[in-house]
Amino acid sequence: MRAVIQRVSQASVTIEGKVKSQIGPGLLILLGIEEEDADEDIDWLSKKIAQLRIFGDENGLMNLSVQDIQGQIIVVSQFTLHASTKKGNRPSFIRAAKPDVAIPLYEKFVATLRATSGLEVGTGEFGADMKVALLNDGPVTILMDTKAKE
Repeated sequence: MRAVIQRVSQASVTIEGKVKSQIGPGLLILLGIEEEDADEDIDWLSKKIAQLRIFGDENGLMNLSVQDIQGQIIVVSQFTLHASTKKGNRPSFIRAAKPDVAIPLYEKFVATLRATSGLEVGTGEFGADMKVALLNDGPVTILMDTKAKE
């Protein structure tokens, strides 16, 4: 499971001209799921993201988590995070999980992140053509991969 975590001042997901999710200060998470991902990946990643200290404290130091600031979160499914560009110029997405595996894992990740963080978690729509808008704060962008957690 791969995640691109972006600290944002605001973010939104629009599908077919309608806003699906919209947040103020918090996190926009792009989530890539592969066939081998399982519950332990979800548990580790959701806990890590909820406690990730990337928000400024009173001294401007990154000492606060999204929980600490009572921020908001949007999670967007992003199979292209598993693109392989080793051969040729057309990316291969063979490592990305197929929808029958990815959708339940995505939904479970969102539910687990809600429970772990205690915060509202907005979503995109799996497989939809989404327009994602964000105002990256910092910018602060963190890449996490559950297969590289050690």
